[in-house]
Amino acid sequence: MNESSSKESKLYVDIVNHLREMIDQNGLKPGDKLPSERVLSETLGAGRSSIREALRALELLGLIETRKGEGTFLRDFQGHKLVELISTFILQNDKAKQDVLETKNYIQLNALYIAMEKITADEIEYLKQWVKVQERSESEFFFQLIKIADNFLVHRLWTILNDYYHSLKIPTKGWRREDFLLLLDALHDKNQMKLWSVYSIYNNFK
Repeated sequence: MNESSSKESKLYVDIVNHLREMIDQNGLKPGDKLPSERVLSETLGAGRSSIREALRALELLGLIETRKGEGTFLRDFQGHKLVELISTFILQNDKAKQDVLETKNYIQLNALYIAMEKITADEIEYLKQWVKVQERSESEFFFQLIKIADNFLVHRLWTILNDYYHSLKIPTKGWRREDFLLLLDALHDKNQMKLWSVYSIYNNFK
C-alpha cells in the first residue's frame, strides 16, 4: 500500500480511537451527538474533506448516522455496548470475520473484472516485472489493480475492509508470485473465465 493510502487508513483508525476516548471520558451513548467536522478536524489535525470521507466510511459500517440539518450521531446497536464495538472494530466474532474476508474477496475479484477493461499491455508488463523483482503482498498487488480499475467506491470499500481484515489477523495462506502472474496473464488475455478460475481456486469460492 502506498504512502497516501497508508495515511488515509491511519485516519480511519485515529477517528475510531477518538470516538472511543470520547465515549469513555464523556459517557456518550447511542443517540448522542458527535462533535462537528470542524472540531474533529482541529482535534485530529486533518483536513475537513478527509474527516468527511472518514465519517462516511464509518457511516457505511453502521457506526454512526448523519441527520440532515442536525449533525452526526452514534448509532443504536440494539443493546450492544458501543464502546466495545468500536474498540474491537465491531468484527471479533467468527461470523463477522468470515463476512469481512468474503466481502473483501468479492470486491477484489470485481476490481479485477473492472481493471480487465481498462488495463493496457504496458501496464501488465510493468506489473509482471514489478511482481518478479521481489515478493509482493496481497494488499500491495490488489492496490495496484484497484488503482487501474479507477472506481472510487471500489477503492473506498476495499481500503476499509482490507484494513479491518489485517486488524483481525485472520489466518490465511499467502498469495504466491505465481498466483499474481496467472492473474496478470488472464488480464492480458481478457479471459474472465480464466480470471475466475485462478481467483476462485485460491479463495475456495463456490
